[in-house]
Amino acid sequence: MNPQTPPDRCRLVLIVMPGTDAGRLAAALEGGDVASVLLPQGETDEAAFQRAAEKLVPLAQGAGAAAIVAGDSRVAGRVKADGLHIEGRRQELADTIGRVQERMMVGAGGAKTRDDALELGEEGPDYMFFGRFGYDTDSKPHPRNLTLGAWWAQMVQIPCIVMGGSDIASVVDVATTGAEFVALSAAIFADGVDPREAVAQANALLDAHAPRFES
Repeated sequence: MNPQTPPDRCRLVLIVMPGTDAGRLAAALEGGDVASVLLPQGETDEAAFQRAAEKLVPLAQGAGAAAIVAGDSRVAGRVKADGLHIEGRRQELADTIGRVQERMMVGAGGAKTRDDALELGEEGPDYMFFGRFGYDTDSKPHPRNLTLGAWWAQMVQIPCIVMGGSDIASVVDVATTGAEFVALSAAIFADGVDPREAVAQANALLDAHAPRFES
C-alpha cells in the first residue's frame, strides 16, 4: 500500500505481463510503495486484453498507483487508465500526445540509443522507459539500459524508468543511476515468488541504498 507522501528516492514500477493473475498483483500492491503499474498488451487480442485490464486497472488505482496501458489506446480509454505507453514510434507518440495527453499521461519506450531517446523526448512524453517488456531474464539489468538511464537522468528533466533484472537486488543498480523509477516484472511475478514479500524487499533495498533526490 502506498504512503501518503511518496519516498524521495527511486520508486517501483510493476510490469504485469499478460496472463498474470489479478490476485498476484493485489498481493504485490500490499507489499509497499508502488508508483505505477504498467500493463503491456503483447500478443493478446483487444477483447482479451480489455477483460484483463478491467480487473487490473482498478486494483492499481485502488492502491494509489497509476495504471498505464501499453497497447491499444481505445482499451486505455475504456478502462479509464491513468496513462498510455507508446513503444519506439515517434509519429505515433506525437499523435497520441496530441490526442490524449490532456486527460492521461503518455510515456515513451523503445529507444536503443541516445539519439533515439532524444528524438522521442522532443515530443514531450511524461516519462521515458529504457528496457524491453519480457526481457528481464538476467538477474541484473541490461548494461545498455543502465547507461542510457544514467545519461538521461543527468541530462534531461523528463523522468525515466529503467528496467531492472530478475533479481530483487537489481533495484539498487538502477537506483544508483539517478533514475526516478525502476521497473520490475519477473522479480515480482515469476513462479515461486511471493509478490507481497518481493515488493517489500525491493522497497527495503531502495530505502537503504537509493540516493535521495533534491527537493
